[in-house]
Amino acid sequence: MSPKSTPGPAARTWAIFSKPWAGLAADELGPLITGMGFDAAEVPVRDGAYLRPDTTGARLADFVHRLAGHGVQVISIASEPTEPMLAACAEAGVPMIRIMAPIGAQGYRASVDRLRTRFDALAPLCSRYGVEIGIQPHHGAFVSTVLGVHELIKDLAPQFRIVWDAAHDALAGENPAYTLEQCGDRLGLVNLKNAEYRRVSDDSPFRYRSWFDAGDQGLADWPLIMDVLRRISYHGPICLTAQYTDRTPEQTAVQATTDLAWVRSLDRDGVSAR
Repeated sequence: MSPKSTPGPAARTWAIFSKPWAGLAADELGPLITGMGFDAAEVPVRDGAYLRPDTTGARLADFVHRLAGHGVQVISIASEPTEPMLAACAEAGVPMIRIMAPIGAQGYRASVDRLRTRFDALAPLCSRYGVEIGIQPHHGAFVSTVLGVHELIKDLAPQFRIVWDAAHDALAGENPAYTLEQCGDRLGLVNLKNAEYRRVSDDSPFRYRSWFDAGDQGLADWPLIMDVLRRISYHGPICLTAQYTDRTPEQTAVQATTDLAWVRSLDRDGVSAR
């Protein structure tokens, strides 16, 4: 089932990306997530995490089951969409794998062509296993805009979705009032975080760097975003990605709790944009 098909605003699912606590087993992670106020999670599956690509087939279903016992639904994983990973997600009941679309040294157009070839090969596997692939725009050496991702997937099966990300949308200079609407029926997941560009040392070859901060600090206007989500009748899950520059996991948990309380008030009360 597509994440967007969750019925009605009263059923809103609030997820957190568990990357800051990637090494925790499910019975440790579950109480941490619910203690912050969330009822769902996106889980990283990568080297160095509790769930690794080489062990996911044996571990993912049990991990998901144990999290469910703590009241936490796994709405997606962040990993490479290989056939073993798609099969593991299908067995565990995980509906989506989130990825980015990297741009290689060969340039933008060649990279897009390479990605399209890969997605064409994945399309029948997504249909076979009933698992979606969510592509997130990302600033830097990736396809960075909603329209860019649309170009990648426009004539592919509906299992290819857009994961809209507030911070990366803002870092790309986009307007959420436009880009959320541009997603159309491809919108599969909304990520909330905030970021800005900060000047770095004059000795650095890069003049500015991205800096991720609290929900009300940065270029992304969360009140506006929540207004737009109401306007387009998006009732699917919202994932706070728990990305805060230079914060410990403990500090991250405190800030994510604060951000969740604020954005839930925006979702409930219909606060207009600042």
